[in-house]
Amino acid sequence: MKKILIALAAAAVLAGCGERDDGTRKFTVGFDADFPPYGYKDGAEYKGFDLDLAREVCARKGWKFVANPINWDAKDMELNSGSIDCIWNGFTMQGREDGYTWTVPYVDNSQVVLVKAGSQIKTLADLKGKIVGVQTDTPVQKALSKDGDKKELGATFKDLVVMPNYNQAVNELNMGGVDAVAMDVGVAKRKMADLPGKFEILGEIVMTETYGIGFKKGNVALKDEVESELRKIAEDGTMAKIAAQYGIEPQALILK
Repeated sequence: MKKILIALAAAAVLAGCGERDDGTRKFTVGFDADFPPYGYKDGAEYKGFDLDLAREVCARKGWKFVANPINWDAKDMELNSGSIDCIWNGFTMQGREDGYTWTVPYVDNSQVVLVKAGSQIKTLADLKGKIVGVQTDTPVQKALSKDGDKKELGATFKDLVVMPNYNQAVNELNMGGVDAVAMDVGVAKRKMADLPGKFEILGEIVMTETYGIGFKKGNVALKDEVESELRKIAEDGTMAKIAAQYGIEPQALILK
């Protein structure tokens, strides 16, 4: 009976990490392909800080890495159906604490406001009467809504425009469709680097957040395997090296 129970437990862990493929375990990461520098498409290749971390985990574990770009609105369906093993893509923990089995946080990520260079908007108070864009189903969108933690700030806006992704939001900012975009600081800095001289980040932050890796609620075994390897990647300096490749500042890394 003991041997049977051990076999069943091992099978459960394997099932949480996808099917076997020629004897190799698959690890499928769900991510937003429009979220640089954490996950994005570059030509025919998917790149990003989080995807490279996931690749490193798989390399060390001997797993087959699979990058699965998903519709962000459908992320929970993808996770619960087993199409993906985790959501790993600048995934904010705040406001979602009870919805997933989380790893420890590994990136400290502030929410900032991006405006056009030379804008008269210099402070959060200057957003009064302005149109502000946000990405759908993000903590900052929820925080600025009428029931959110930052509802007082959101109430000063002329409108809070919710968009499918940050690429569209920043395009709208560039074209004058919105006056500002509330977004992750890492993504905002990447947009500034991609389009030099086009944008500025306000000095005040909207809120502070942390990123974690979200697994299906209750999938502790797989979470523990990945988290253990992630800690080693941080401790030996590999995480910092990968972060540097994507312009992520060392002080943003929580795991050291």
